[in-house]
Amino acid sequence: MTRGMGTTPPPSVSAATVTGLLSEIAGTGTDALRGGYTRPVYSTAELDLRHWFIEQVTKRGLTVETDRNGAIWAWWDVPGGDRSNSLVTGSHLDSVPGGGAFDGPLGVASALVAVDILKARLATPTRPLAVVVFPEEEGSRFGVACLGSRLMTGAIDPDKARNLRDPDGSTFADVARANGLDPRFIGRDDKLLGQIGAFVELHVEQGRGLIDLNQPIAIASSILGHGRWRLSVQGQGNHAGTTLMADRHDPMVSASRMVVAIRDTARNQAHARATVGRLQPVPGGTNVIASRVDFWLDVRHPDDAVTAAVVESIHAQAQVIAAEEGCRVELREESLSPTVHFDPGLQKELQRALPQAPVLDTGAGHDAGVLAPFVPTAMVFVRNPSGVSHSPEEHVVDDDAETGAETLADALQGLMA
Repeated sequence: MTRGMGTTPPPSVSAATVTGLLSEIAGTGTDALRGGYTRPVYSTAELDLRHWFIEQVTKRGLTVETDRNGAIWAWWDVPGGDRSNSLVTGSHLDSVPGGGAFDGPLGVASALVAVDILKARLATPTRPLAVVVFPEEEGSRFGVACLGSRLMTGAIDPDKARNLRDPDGSTFADVARANGLDPRFIGRDDKLLGQIGAFVELHVEQGRGLIDLNQPIAIASSILGHGRWRLSVQGQGNHAGTTLMADRHDPMVSASRMVVAIRDTARNQAHARATVGRLQPVPGGTNVIASRVDFWLDVRHPDDAVTAAVVESIHAQAQVIAAEEGCRVELREESLSPTVHFDPGLQKELQRALPQAPVLDTGAGHDAGVLAPFVPTAMVFVRNPSGVSHSPEEHVVDDDAETGAETLADALQGLMA
């Protein structure tokens, strides 16, 4: 049986199932305007989910800690408390605006159920096990994806992170401070990194690979290289009624032409993906010719050199378009993640534990990809029968959700052997 996140589970559904856990948070962060869920980091909705997670792991007897970068860690310790060579699993709880119900929370709920399964099988773990919730994975508030894991690994400069601003103008430092962190101490955490022996992240698949293979579970091989850039088009703000068309230097027209050029550039390069999903005119009045338009570009390709070439081509075309409209344009890199190949030894271990699972790559970024250059990482994907993600149409069948948690438990137990 399939059941959407917004429905109330029957009394027989236990909170010890993935479906039951997700049903508990189905009303948190619903977005009446966009549909789906809007749960930016440190919003009321995301904070409610963080409290829910802490309650859940406390019920399970796990030790809860929040690191200096805002990630929550729940530990099932070995006797003696040595946390070296730990197994870590988990995901995130924040969402894109109007996102689906499973992107992030599925991995967290599955990790909790996997802990339940392992506790039923094992009196004590043979390796310490942690469930982690990373903050700002989507980058929907401060513009940098996987900010929590980037800070922990040193993949982003702490000063840059402290000065990131959300759409309301609040800095990350201010927001972090208001939520109990000391922004002076954010940044690379060598002690915590040194405790991680392996990180396995379960995530809803964000494409059609498992649909086409008619399989419920896959193991990840790699993440396509991708980055985010901001283009700022400067023009001349003016009155919409008194400025003749021939006298305009309209950055909105320039930006519109650039968006079409971006699409065409990506279409002409095999396997490239380029997206403009956010555009912000300044000042944004209906009867005002904008003085500036900012828009954000996402580019992905399996070959990092091709990604760079696509962005270079887009920038060159944008400069030509801006000049033709009497405007100017600036391009700024906001984040860049090279192609990630997951640890081959860990991948083989997962294949031994999950012999029926196909191996797939993905074009979606994840905290596991940020951690990959520093610790052995792997990912497990659960089938999404809609093939749609970052949308309310994202979906997971109940049976696949439970299979995913059992699969994760099997994989973690195999790594404990």
